[in-house]
Amino acid sequence: MDREKLLEALQAVQSGEMTPEAALGLFAQAPYEDIGYAKIDHHRGLRNGSGEVIYGAGKTAEQIAGIVEIMVAAGSENILITRMDADKAEAVGKVAPLFYEPLSRVGVANRVEKPLRGSVVVASGGTSDLPVCEEAALTAETLGSRVTRLYDVGVAGLHRLLSHMEELQSARCVVAVAGMEGALASVIGGLVDCPVIAVPTSVGYGANFGGLSALLSMLNACASGISVVNIDNGFGAGFLANRINQMRGLDA
Repeated sequence: MDREKLLEALQAVQSGEMTPEAALGLFAQAPYEDIGYAKIDHHRGLRNGSGEVIYGAGKTAEQIAGIVEIMVAAGSENILITRMDADKAEAVGKVAPLFYEPLSRVGVANRVEKPLRGSVVVASGGTSDLPVCEEAALTAETLGSRVTRLYDVGVAGLHRLLSHMEELQSARCVVAVAGMEGALASVIGGLVDCPVIAVPTSVGYGANFGGLSALLSMLNACASGISVVNIDNGFGAGFLANRINQMRGLDA
């Protein structure tokens, strides 16, 4: 949408010829910025409720930094960058303030502290699952959810999980991250009344098949209310958990 059409729409709202909701629909279709190697969607937040997320793997440090620089200039805050190595983070930090967490390889450019609301629990089967867990947790936190981390509570020592029933049962959504046979999601699904997002990880020995055994176990979970994302997809789980959390209302 160009400036002239935008002005016409605003004038139509002012005169009562167009509803604010109809004008919002026009704004949601407003332009992206084409910089050659990327088309930056500045108005994704209007359509989807959260801004564009940068997938760092496969992009050069210069490409990520260029995208971030333009997004910051357009007023974007809390720009989430996933799967970004430390050397790329160093380049991004030169064009914008950057929080970077090396374990999960998640960065947040132009970070602004905002109130965190609701309750999302991220639970891991074991310590080896932490990179995926932190990707999920930092994604949900960046988008505005309060996150409780319950790490190393896998089924090999079930009492560790059961000692956190209060946190689990007060959650609006639980992200269950596990490799090996992926049993954690099914166990948690039988303990809580909220949606459970299962994340299979590639952690495990040979017959784990790079996370395939955990994926199939989670897809065949006997507990109800479980959805499953792709192998090692902490970002997808954290994004969905935040959306579920916000849909249930945001009383602090």
